[in-house]
Amino acid sequence: MEYILILIIIGIFVGITSGLLGIGGGFFMIPLQFFLLTSIGLDADLALRISFGTSLAIIIPTSITSIYIHNAKLKTIFKPGVFIGIFGMIGAMFGGVTSAHIPVNILEIILGIFLFLIAIYMIFNKKSESEKNEKLNLWVAGFSGLIIGFFSGLLGLGGGVFLIPVLVFLIGFSMREAIGISSVFILLTGIGGTISYIITGLGMNPFPYSIGYISLINLGAIAIFSIPFAFIGAKLAYKVSERKLELIFAILIMYFGIKILGIDPLSYLF
Repeated sequence: MEYILILIIIGIFVGITSGLLGIGGGFFMIPLQFFLLTSIGLDADLALRISFGTSLAIIIPTSITSIYIHNAKLKTIFKPGVFIGIFGMIGAMFGGVTSAHIPVNILEIILGIFLFLIAIYMIFNKKSESEKNEKLNLWVAGFSGLIIGFFSGLLGLGGGVFLIPVLVFLIGFSMREAIGISSVFILLTGIGGTISYIITGLGMNPFPYSIGYISLINLGAIAIFSIPFAFIGAKLAYKVSERKLELIFAILIMYFGIKILGIDPLSYLF
């Protein structure tokens, strides 16, 4: 019962953050799933890979709910989201395959520092509204999608935590537009990463009720709650000012940046 209860809590939080901020919630899902799996005696390496793969699979139905709301409010998010997301999907597949063969310590340190600095910038940046570029730079968008997708698949994340700062500060979208575009992006990277974790985990994962490195038990329990709460989160995104959205997002990526450097504040709660 404790196992299922924690999965339900994960689903609620992931749904709200996905809809509200356009991120998949992997930074929250991965450590808690890892804690649950290792607490029942699963090998740490296998538990981590299951946590990565299952997190990406959960992102798929959750992001679909977010996209529905954001696309109804902002008619301009789907095209750039699909374009960047296609490249992200390709990158995520390479990242998912790569994760099975190399250690990611150095990459995690680089990403952790990058996210921490971005968070600091967002907190002290007083400009809450961005002036959107009239024409999306296809080269920048495509390259960004590939790189972010790669790290998404490598670390089991939807990629929104990396993409939104790029969309806002490099490409020039507003925070709400970035959230909507990110929802489309994380759907596609989630699909690409999930495929990779299914393929690389076939015959390697003895955990019951799994497909590759995807735990169907965790997927079902979390997704049942993440889907409706993503709807609520997406609605909230249009009731909160853009500046507040930026600050909330900055705090979350600061947490993730610290966590990826090896310090996880959540670990002190369990």
